[in-house]
Amino acid sequence: MPIHTKVIVFGATGSTGSYAALQAHQEGAQVTLAVRDPSKPIPLLDGIPFQKVQADLTKPETLTEAVQQAEATVAYIYAIFGTSDHMRASLAALKEAGITSIVLLSSFSVQGDPASIPADDFIPYVHAQVEVSLEEVFGIDNFVSIRPAFFASNILWFKAGIATGEVKHANFDALADYIPPEDIGRVAGSILVNGSSEHVVYLAGLDELTLGGALALVSKVLGKEIKTTWVSAQEMKADRMEQGVEEPLAQWLVTDITEHAGEFFTFPTYPEAMRNVKKYIKRDPIRFHQWLEENKEKF
Repeated sequence: MPIHTKVIVFGATGSTGSYAALQAHQEGAQVTLAVRDPSKPIPLLDGIPFQKVQADLTKPETLTEAVQQAEATVAYIYAIFGTSDHMRASLAALKEAGITSIVLLSSFSVQGDPASIPADDFIPYVHAQVEVSLEEVFGIDNFVSIRPAFFASNILWFKAGIATGEVKHANFDALADYIPPEDIGRVAGSILVNGSSEHVVYLAGLDELTLGGALALVSKVLGKEIKTTWVSAQEMKADRMEQGVEEPLAQWLVTDITEHAGEFFTFPTYPEAMRNVKKYIKRDPIRFHQWLEENKEKF
């Protein structure tokens, strides 16, 4: 029997959120999907009679009615970039509406005390500040931070290059674990329903692939030759910004992939992170080649 029988999932149109909703449903909870556009289809959840409500985590005034319609006490949320108060107003609105605990999609890059992470360390800082806000609003015992490592779906950053047969990058030797969004979402959904004795849950896949190795697997699965061309860090940054990535994030991505790539394999939290998928959803993690086979159409 689920501990939490009525839950609300924000961001259910995304791959991680939709799997969180599906897992929570399969574990016996009544799940409400809070989405910006209720008319937008969610293919993974077709045929399941979820209630949909309109809500936007960047607009605190939309949250009260959504939570009250759901009659939920637990919410799955994700970190919003660019909020001046690091989501405090939205978190306060959720609490005032009746939410008593939160499951947050954070980042493996948050290591140690979240309050100590400097602002120029862009990705960990944004996630860490939301965690600080959660502690202030809900208290440390009333939220769980899910901190996954490198998403398998990040390979889609190179979709355009894969389509043309040439990917340009500053470091094809960069190591990553390529954890599928399904595994992340299902762990989040399980915790949403059953809770967790842990305040922080690190997640990592079982692969240890260079970017070049990952692209070789893409090439094999798609049956398509992919040329890899090394470029400078500045060229890579300019390319990211041409794709619409804002400068602070583009700079962080380049610095991370060229100066810090694969560092998380050395973190003391990594061995535990590899075990946590199986711990929470009772099956082995999906490997990167399996995710590619199941998601060919995304390319």
